[in-house]
Amino acid sequence: MTVTERQAGSTTVLALSGKFVLDNAGQLKGQVTSLLGRGVRQIVLDLANLTFIDSSGLGEMVSCHATATRARGAIKLANLGKRTQDLLVITKLNMVFDVYPSEQEAVGSFSA
Repeated sequence: MTVTERQAGSTTVLALSGKFVLDNAGQLKGQVTSLLGRGVRQIVLDLANLTFIDSSGLGEMVSCHATATRARGAIKLANLGKRTQDLLVITKLNMVFDVYPSEQEAVGSFSA
């Protein structure tokens, strides 16, 4: 998996691409922890180019969400593919994460 970081105003967007599986365990968590340590509190995960996510990837996303919440921050998801969307519904994680159809809507939700 590749994680690309970019700014959208005061929000940091992390674009994930490839497969989010056990082999990349800790990669996203490390990046989110680093951002929170630098004072970033608004994070969007853009999943448009994520081709696969397994249970360890879901677990890491939940862990990142919990870490951000404890730091008074928030992680929002954008551009979920059908498979990822279905997976969130099945696991009821769609009740945990704020999910948006586009990156712009996710970023805009922080100022709303």
